Amino acid sequence: MDYATLVDDKRLDAFIRLIDVIDANLPDGFEKTTDGSGVHYVVPLSMYPSGYHVTPGTPLPFLSVIAQKRHLAVYHMGVYTDEALLDWFKRRYAEDVPTKLDMGKSCIRFNNVKHIPYELIGELVSKMTPAKWIAAYESR
Repeated sequence: MDYATLVDDKRLDAFIRLIDVIDANLPDGFEKTTDGSGVHYVVPLSMYPSGYHVTPGTPLPFLSVIAQKRHLAVYHMGVYTDEALLDWFKRRYAEDVPTKLDMGKSCIRFNNVKHIPYELIGELVSKMTPAKWIAAYESR
């Protein structure tokens, strides 16, 4: 896949490395897609026919990597819905990364690509299977 259309040259290597880490660590069952704005990982309709309630017939979104104007963002719905996972991530980030965590509800922002904790992101994405994500999604 050519990611050059999704991110500027200055951050392309970091973007590709993020995708590679996610691909290597994400549990089986998620499907990788792109829509011209980023790379997305979804639970396919074949696994979860109900799909995304906001847009019926659309696979259930789980994770996205998007290059914003001033940062690379990883949108991880698991940290939004699973408080224990969020607490684990915040604790590990504080222990392992020399920069302050810049995060919204599901958005983890990396303003400086030199400080992306690739190994930690790999661990994070490995912690939620499609089945766990569906259960968390349905419990909301």
